[in-house]
Amino acid sequence: MADLASAPGANVAAVDIGTNSVRLLITDAGGRELERSMQITRLGQGVDVTGSLQPDAIARTAQVLSRYAASIAQHEVRRVRATATSAARDAKNNETFFDAAQSALGVRPELLSGEEEALLSFRGATSGLTSSEGPFLVFDIGGGSTEFVLGQSQPDSLISVQMGCVRMTERHLKSEPPTREQLDACIADVRRELVRVREVVDVQRAARAIGLAGTVTALAAMQQGLDHYDASRTHRSLLSRAQVEALFERLCVADLSERRRLLAEPQRAEVIVGGAAVLVTILREFEIDELLVSEQDILDGLAASLR
Repeated sequence: MADLASAPGANVAAVDIGTNSVRLLITDAGGRELERSMQITRLGQGVDVTGSLQPDAIARTAQVLSRYAASIAQHEVRRVRATATSAARDAKNNETFFDAAQSALGVRPELLSGEEEALLSFRGATSGLTSSEGPFLVFDIGGGSTEFVLGQSQPDSLISVQMGCVRMTERHLKSEPPTREQLDACIADVRRELVRVREVVDVQRAARAIGLAGTVTALAAMQQGLDHYDASRTHRSLLSRAQVEALFERLCVADLSERRRLLAEPQRAEVIVGGAAVLVTILREFEIDELLVSEQDILDGLAASLR
């Protein structure tokens, strides 16, 4: 975390460097949002197979971080916190990436553990909700990992498991569109990870499930028929299991070009089937009938930690 000045009332910035996307949130000291940006850079491309971050993926991500640094300077931000998650945790050459990121952003990212990622996701997702609506089961489907947290006002149990939209796509979904055998293998992989979740998190205690991150918000936008992504429409919307099942089946049979037409964020088309497979399997296995969609997640938790 970089503290660029100690003046009260200063703006703060949070940068979340994920496996699939890089995101920026700038707020004032009171939490009012000044800028929120997202760019898909696929930092974790190939990490599941090679164990290393690819030079072109590092370069793509550093280029976006340079643009974020300009926005941070423009907003006269005084405190910055940048974090890296699953792809950086898995990569044996992550120091190469951290050097490039520090050069581009001016701040060296922190490497979050899965547990730290889960805590920040819970803090962001439950902001503005009353504890009487809980206990909450919060799950954050990332590119390389998915975090599960159960709690009311504070987390009671949490776990991070190795499944996400990029990891599942690269591991299983090789065809366009994927074959039924590939989809079955993907879902079986997710189910194995969910066994680990059940051992740690008592999902049956949850009064409300909250879904975070790009897969969930992309499906919410698709359900609403949005041509252009609008977070104000997707935030706090509801998705039923039946709706997610129908969206999953539609995406499974669509080729890449058709998926791009179906999504409000076409750049998610390459990994949306893998992410949807994760989401639909969570809903099936945990018998969740309805999901609250949240645009507030780890990024909001990071920004809150600076205020």
